[in-house]
Amino acid sequence: MNFNAVVVKNEKLAENIYLLRLKSEKISHNAAPGQFVNIKCCDGLDTYLRRPVSILRTHGPENTFDIAFMVRGKGTRILSCLKEGDAVDCIGPLGRGFTLPEKGERICVVGGGIGIFPLLYLLEKSAGAYKAAFLGFRSGGLVVLGKDFEKAADQLIISTDDGSFGEKGPVTTPFLKYLEKERPDRVYTCGPAPMMIKVADACNERGIFCEVSMEQRMGCGIGACLVCVCRIKHNDDWAYERICRDGPVFRAEEVIFE
Repeated sequence: MNFNAVVVKNEKLAENIYLLRLKSEKISHNAAPGQFVNIKCCDGLDTYLRRPVSILRTHGPENTFDIAFMVRGKGTRILSCLKEGDAVDCIGPLGRGFTLPEKGERICVVGGGIGIFPLLYLLEKSAGAYKAAFLGFRSGGLVVLGKDFEKAADQLIISTDDGSFGEKGPVTTPFLKYLEKERPDRVYTCGPAPMMIKVADACNERGIFCEVSMEQRMGCGIGACLVCVCRIKHNDDWAYERICRDGPVFRAEEVIFE
């Protein structure tokens, strides 16, 4: 199941945020927006658990794919130091991805922080749709991939908590203003839970199709260890489902946010 992907480039996008381009025919030709890879950071027990990282985009002709991540601990720091030609032990593509829009539909993506990464892949694969992107960051220094999103979307709104770039305040503010005048066919969101809850609630109240990409610590990444469960509604009841295997993408009205 696991295989080695070779590092093509390692680029620093912002402080503690990196983009890795990896060569893998398997991922580049089979991945879908919203799916992820589970990466072994090093040999031995130092970082025993693999790190789940969303697929940022694929490059089919070159047999490569990109991931982007923030350094949050020992494992991701090891990944940030990889060099061209290094081999990375990967499992993937894993999980259930986004439901792609139909041609001519109007869609919105709402992302916060590192939650923006799987949304870029979705936008690039949503050919024929009108696309609006709402991205939120803590500050201007953490804004990444702005030109990529500008190219992939028809409309791009960026906000920062401190107002150092774009609009000041949470990204949900411009998104909710947008909903006062527009009714997208589909909304997709990924990022901090408070942001996704606001987006999900707004869409559920209006009966707008909405999918959320859940982020959670994972053990195995393939549904065996049950570390990453979340509560999903089933008619009048609910059940635990595995974010790694049953998700990470779920319909917004199904998720019971903790």
